[in-house]
Amino acid sequence: MSSTEHDLRVTVAALMYATGETQADLGRGIGLGQTQVSRRQAGATSWSLADLDRLAAHYGIPVPDLLAGVDNAVRKLPARRRTAALGGTQTVLAEGDGGSE
Repeated sequence: MSSTEHDLRVTVAALMYATGETQADLGRGIGLGQTQVSRRQAGATSWSLADLDRLAAHYGIPVPDLLAGVDNAVRKLPARRRTAALGGTQTVLAEGDGGSE
């Protein structure tokens, strides 16, 4: 059975792929270290509500859309954040940039 935690990890992995980001890139964008992102993605540590807010700002996607499943989140990803291979250009945002326009 799938859980919200598992679904969020899969969604984050899909968004990292769609943007061409590494765990280190994502960590820099949301104010965490690569190891902290890795632990969350492995399920050793849970993504927190504060993390969700930072993920949403980083990817430019509202929190409910992050939780609505992989397909929904990837569809909502702004084109400017997609890698060129997926029909866009990647822009890695530094912490504090907000990610939403």
